[in-house]
Amino acid sequence: MPSHALTLHEHPFASYCQKALIAFYERDVPFTAKVVVNAADRAELARLWPVAKFPVLRDDTAGLTLPESSTIIEYVDALADGGPRLLPADPAAALQVRLWDRFCDQYLHTPMQKIVADSMRAEDEHDPAGVGEARGMLDVAYGVLEAQLGVREWIVGTAFSAADCAAAPPLFYLRAVHRWDEAAHPQITRYHRALMHRPSVRRVIDEAREHRPLFPLPWPDDIDV
Repeated sequence: MPSHALTLHEHPFASYCQKALIAFYERDVPFTAKVVVNAADRAELARLWPVAKFPVLRDDTAGLTLPESSTIIEYVDALADGGPRLLPADPAAALQVRLWDRFCDQYLHTPMQKIVADSMRAEDEHDPAGVGEARGMLDVAYGVLEAQLGVREWIVGTAFSAADCAAAPPLFYLRAVHRWDEAAHPQITRYHRALMHRPSVRRVIDEAREHRPLFPLPWPDDIDV
């Protein structure tokens, strides 16, 4: 791989940043982390991507700025030298990975973040109906995910993929936010345990550990299990 000067604007506690970081560690692609912690960092982020949402990847070698975790993962995957791809070369298999990546973002990540954000609002600004809808969507998503995992080691088969990068962060936080019924969803429990033992996922969790006081909800005693 030609050398690329990659800078990832991120925060290690943010779930979508964790999704991208897992891919970097899986593919062993070197990068510089630019942690967004203050107004100057946020202003720099906004100059790169006016939406000002992280993660944002800057490749100074290619003169390229890429927002959005899924896009970043595809780019990083293509840069890596050898090794198992996170996006399969086979178009049909890659389509399934993209499908389940979107599933994890829309039906795990989004409702999880809705519940967490609502817990940080002032008492008179809570949205109980929205939170109820988010919890209901998660319950539906757990049923879909349980069925998908019933005959698969990872979300789309025997190989860890970009879809698993997308699943790991929200499932970690959902054990504190809206835990699935482990008796009713044994495959999710099995899958979550496999994710937590994956070195790339474990590294992301460990790097974020110091920021846990930022989380507005109680941590369960078994969050790291």
